[in-house]
Amino acid sequence: MSELQPILISGGVGFIGSNFVQHWFSKGFGPVVNLDKLTYAGNPENLASIEGDPAYTFAHGDICDAKLVAQLMKQHHPRAVVHFAAESHVDRSIAGPEAFLRTNIDGTFTLLQAAREYYATLTGSERESFRFLHVSTDEVYGTLNPDDPAFHEETPYSPNSPYAASKAASDHLVRAWVHTYGLPAIITNCSNNYGPYQFPEKLIPLMIANALQGKPLPIYGDGQQVRDWLFVLDHCRALQTVLERGRVGETYNVGGGNQRSNLEVVTTLCALLDELVPESKFKPHFQLVKYVTDRPGHDRRYAIDARKLETELGWRAEESFETGLRKTVEWYLANSAWVQNVTSGAYQQWVAQNYDSRAVSENPASRTTAKEAL
Repeated sequence: MSELQPILISGGVGFIGSNFVQHWFSKGFGPVVNLDKLTYAGNPENLASIEGDPAYTFAHGDICDAKLVAQLMKQHHPRAVVHFAAESHVDRSIAGPEAFLRTNIDGTFTLLQAAREYYATLTGSERESFRFLHVSTDEVYGTLNPDDPAFHEETPYSPNSPYAASKAASDHLVRAWVHTYGLPAIITNCSNNYGPYQFPEKLIPLMIANALQGKPLPIYGDGQQVRDWLFVLDHCRALQTVLERGRVGETYNVGGGNQRSNLEVVTTLCALLDELVPESKFKPHFQLVKYVTDRPGHDRRYAIDARKLETELGWRAEESFETGLRKTVEWYLANSAWVQNVTSGAYQQWVAQNYDSRAVSENPASRTTAKEAL
C-alpha cells in the first residue's frame, strides 16, 4: 500500500460499501477508514479478507454521532469521504420510516458538517484535492412511463417512497453544502445494484435463497416493474472514476444499461439455477413463483441515462446483465455459509461478542473505544 492519506468510508461493511472497499484494496489505492454501525445488513464477514491489514481501520459507530465522526477526521486526516451509509430497503421504509429519516437525512447532515469543519483546516494541495462523494439512488427521480426517456442528471426529483424521499433530502443537503459552504462534494445516483454480499431482502439474493430451499418466490403485482440493473463491481469502478476525475458540484448517474422487468429477472434467475444446481429437487425453480399483492406506491419503471459519466469521464459498464447475474448466482452458490450466517443472525451474535458498541479498531491486535479516542 502507498503512503497516501486514507479515505473515510461510511457504511463500508454493507453490500455496496464492502465491494468498494475490496475493489479499493485490490487496486492498491491506499488506506481505508471504515465507519459502520453494523446494523442487520452490515456483515463483518464481508471484509474478512482484509481484517488484519494495517492499512485498514474499522470504526464501529453511528454516522449520527457528531463527536465520533469529527474525531475520526481529526485522527486519520482523510483525503476523501465516500458516503455509503444508508437505510435502503423500500419495504422497510414503508413500515418504519423513522429510521430512514434519522440515518439518511440526519446522518448525512452530520457527515457534511464534520467534513465542512475538517475541510476548513486544510491548506494547499490537501485542500485542493479533498472530495466528499455522496452515493445516492435513481429512486429520487420517481417513476417512468414505458415510453419515457431514461432519468438524466437534470430530471426533476419526484420521490415516491419514504426511502426515496429521505435520499432526495440527503442529495439536496449535499448540493446545498457545495453552494453555500463551498464543500467540494459530488453526487452519484445509481440504478439497482446486484452482486456478491447483498443482504437477502433484495430481489435477486432473496430469490436465490428461497429457490434453493424450495420456498415461494414472491413477485409483486404482475411483475412488470422495470429496473435498470447494475453489477456492483461496475458501480465500484464508476465511483472510483468519479472520485478521481469528477467535477465538484456535479451529479453523475450510474446505470448498467440493462432494463429488465422483475418477472424477467426471476425467470432468468430460475433458468440459471436449473442449470447450475441440476440436482435440485425443486426444479424447475420457476414453479415456485407466487404473485403477491403489489407494494403500496410501487414505482413502475426506472431507467438511467449514464451518458454524462461515459462521455465526460470515460466509464463504461463491463458486465452485461447475463454475465453479471451468472457471476452473482455462482457466488451465492459458492458462499452458502455466508448466506446462512446472515439469515440466521449468527453474525449479529458475533458482532455483539467481538465489538464494543462504539469501538474503533485499528486491527485485531489493537482496539480502542471511541470514548477513549475522544
